Amino acid sequence: MNRPGGRIGLAQLRIAVVGLTAALAFGMTLTVRAAHGAAEESATELAKKTQNPVADLISVPFQSNFNFNTGTKGATVYVLNVQPVIPIHLSREWNLITRIVTPIINQPSLFDGPDRISGSAWGLGDVNPSFFLSPVRAGAFIWGVGPTFTLPTATDSKLGSDQFSLGPTAVALTMQGPWVVGALINNQWSVTGWGDKDVNQMLLQPFVNYNIGDGWYLTSSPIMTANWKAESASRNFEVAALFHLSGGSVVRLAPPVQD
Repeated sequence: MNRPGGRIGLAQLRIAVVGLTAALAFGMTLTVRAAHGAAEESATELAKKTQNPVADLISVPFQSNFNFNTGTKGATVYVLNVQPVIPIHLSREWNLITRIVTPIINQPSLFDGPDRISGSAWGLGDVNPSFFLSPVRAGAFIWGVGPTFTLPTATDSKLGSDQFSLGPTAVALTMQGPWVVGALINNQWSVTGWGDKDVNQMLLQPFVNYNIGDGWYLTSSPIMTANWKAESASRNFEVAALFHLSGGSVVRLAPPVQD
């Protein structure tokens, strides 16, 4: 698929602006937390915790993304990301945060060509589990580091890479008033698989969330990817700007408070 691009400086990076991708995130975020002797949290405070990728909180966000004007046919690709976050308490000082992104994709035909290459596809994409080692008492600056993996679970080759990939990942953020600001970065290399799509790719995703109130918030999370397997004179560097309106339905599952 051809995309417009240009060359930048000595690195001669070909910048491909994928375009403005509008994504509305609907549905529920299920959260599970202990409630013994704790004051009832506001919907906004609970929403801010679900926006923290390394929060000490079990949550299961459901994010619906509509990616408009994709491919030469200008098609709309729908992706439902189920993203359970489960903390594991290793000690009084450290948590291991597990985050598993499971994409369910409906992709129409994006460009002209043989059906086996350019036809539509629907099903499960590649599952991406990540594990972050994060301090329990992080203060104003919150961080986590660890490994990330991409499993070749796609039910159609058009929805995944057919490769098992792994690499390091890190996240850092801060919460100031209604703002939650941070970034997630990783780089993965393919190590085995049955496809011909060797992977050496970086992902950088800064995120800015503004909490409006009652569990609703605005978020911008542009995704920047670099394909290091491209020819050295024209590394692919893509940017997709994502804007979400999220919240409204936060369901908390907790045991009753004991008197």
